[in-house]
Amino acid sequence: MSTNVPFLDLTAQQAEIAEEVFPIWREQLTSASFIGGPQVETFEYEYAAYIGVEHVVGVSNGTDALELAYRAIGVEPGDEIIMPANTFIATAEAASRIGAVPVFVDVDDEYLLIDPDAIEAAITPRTKAIAPVHLFGQTAPLELVTPIARKHDLEVVEDAAQSQGASGPAGRAGALGRVAATSFYPGKNLGAAGDAGAVMTDDAGVAALIRNLAAHGSSVKYVHDHIGMNARLDAVQATVLRAKLRRLDGWNSARRAAAARYGDLLAQVDGVRLPATRPGNEDVWHLYVVRVDDRDRVAAELGAAGIGVGIHYPTAVHLTEAYEGLGYRRGQFPVAERAADTILSLPIFPHIVPDQQVRVVHELSTATRGHG
Repeated sequence: MSTNVPFLDLTAQQAEIAEEVFPIWREQLTSASFIGGPQVETFEYEYAAYIGVEHVVGVSNGTDALELAYRAIGVEPGDEIIMPANTFIATAEAASRIGAVPVFVDVDDEYLLIDPDAIEAAITPRTKAIAPVHLFGQTAPLELVTPIARKHDLEVVEDAAQSQGASGPAGRAGALGRVAATSFYPGKNLGAAGDAGAVMTDDAGVAALIRNLAAHGSSVKYVHDHIGMNARLDAVQATVLRAKLRRLDGWNSARRAAAARYGDLLAQVDGVRLPATRPGNEDVWHLYVVRVDDRDRVAAELGAAGIGVGIHYPTAVHLTEAYEGLGYRRGQFPVAERAADTILSLPIFPHIVPDQQVRVVHELSTATRGHG
């Protein structure tokens, strides 16, 4: 039997839902019902109830969800959106696709989430919104960010792509801002069988506009009110999402148990800084991110030993080649930059077993001691 430990194992998830999903897929193939329809509508209703919002609009992927969310609150070319430097590039990319300008700020050193103390200094007359990111499975400090937004008459757009089921002092991720966007990429806590996403809001007008924009700016066929895009959720993905949503809380509980197990196993391992959960947060552990010195060597040794690892993310967004035109320089956001050099994501998924985690920790302990 192989002793390799994958970074992520989706096959067990798919096996759990296969008998439920296949008959519906077969019917969809027979009826050629692929876009919209009852599976999409029911998923939107069920996910809205799960998150605790009035409206969910299923869309094609998480990046489109962010762009639609920005557009629906009135972001226009030249507007600025404040966001953390420690995030996946899609948070910024979605703004750039509109012609808006990402304005990066640093993150706190303990949780690597947007630092509320850095936001106010980044606000200018062109600032339209703040986009806090619920990263690695826990919510950003919205109870601190929202008052800043209100003081300056700014919108809050949640990037909730890594936080399905997470909650914080202000409530559940996805229900904390004017509008929120999420991704259902297969590796997410709630993942489709391909690309998918959603936008969440309590504002009926925002929801209607998002639905219009996602269908070529049209609410009535061949009547186009806006320049939109093709960003609809398909029924095949909605079927998978409905089946997985029913299991999400159980899978998140399994992730929490795995995270606790890592905490116990790693407590005596020198040279490994463990992740922390903000007080009042219920973490869903989308990722288990430790920090180690000489990270690239450690990652390489783990890979050679058959341990799948990830780096989320190896370059802070402001230092990527894509955004060099904004003029940021190394040293401006030291916490995010230091994190990019030291973070290492260990395998975590609902079906990981204790023996796999013991092996991960054994190999990590060996690597951090410098014994290849």
